[in-house]
Amino acid sequence: MTEAIKPEPSDPAPHPHATEAEVQAAYDDPKLANVLYHDWEAGTYDEKWSISYDERCITYAVDVFRAAAGVEDTPYETAMELGSGTGFFLLNLMQGGVIKQGSVTDLSPGMVQAALRNAEHLGLDVDGRVADAERLPYDDDSFDLVIGHAVLHHIPDVQAAFREVLRVLKPGGRFVFCGEPTRIGDTYARKLGQLTWWATTNLTKLPALRGWRRPQAELDESSRAAALEAVVDLHTFDPAELERWALGAGAIDVQAVTEEFAGALFGWPVRTFEAAVRDEKLTPQWRLFAYKAWLRLSELDKRVLAKVLPRSVFYNVMIAGTKPPGPVAL
Repeated sequence: MTEAIKPEPSDPAPHPHATEAEVQAAYDDPKLANVLYHDWEAGTYDEKWSISYDERCITYAVDVFRAAAGVEDTPYETAMELGSGTGFFLLNLMQGGVIKQGSVTDLSPGMVQAALRNAEHLGLDVDGRVADAERLPYDDDSFDLVIGHAVLHHIPDVQAAFREVLRVLKPGGRFVFCGEPTRIGDTYARKLGQLTWWATTNLTKLPALRGWRRPQAELDESSRAAALEAVVDLHTFDPAELERWALGAGAIDVQAVTEEFAGALFGWPVRTFEAAVRDEKLTPQWRLFAYKAWLRLSELDKRVLAKVLPRSVFYNVMIAGTKPPGPVAL
């Protein structure tokens, strides 16, 4: 088994238990908010978002990568994941044969450590750094591929991040970012989540449903997390605007595609409901039903709705592009 390389000794340590003063300061400092929120979430993030490192998530990661980048036969020798979280995208793409050697980066030390633990458990060749996407600690022309999943909307200056991505890519190297919220999609997803949370937390106050209700302390903690989550979610995107930003940074062959409309209309209420009720009530039969229903609706999105609806109404936007073979013109 390959041993995962630990974070650099100079990298900061995780800080999962923020003080009230730090939380208050984070409301005026998006980068601090991202560190505090994701350090706090690092230990339970995979469970919260149903992340796994088996065939289910390997297939999902490879499929969304190919939806954004196209089908390519040759695996990438070296890849870096920007804002890796627990390593979901990179590690599953490595298992799916898309990437040979990987590096995880995140502003949250807790997430970097979680990703390296997952890589070590899977026996994958991965190193990691605590890194700001706007100032990456890597030399020019370091990677064949840079990827990210649900990261761009956390970065204050997305255009600066695109310039850094192109700097660390080798000439002709590719970037692929998936799982970003569109402007319209985020609006209906948040409204559905808020309505579901309100309905579930109020209905489970009824005597007949009290056994479903999470302890109040857990509900309060989830509410505080949601409040801070609103601070760390800095952007929603119009697909055409995202393309212009990547092109403005010097990329070529840029294309944004979108996915999930019916899937999002179903998935966000389900995810919110699951966060509001006791875990023991969510039986394997329920989880299988929810997963299969989401798969069927996602197929409806791909086969039918993507052909008749404008791309801006879908929830997720994905973008891919290439570093020019010569110097990047800014």
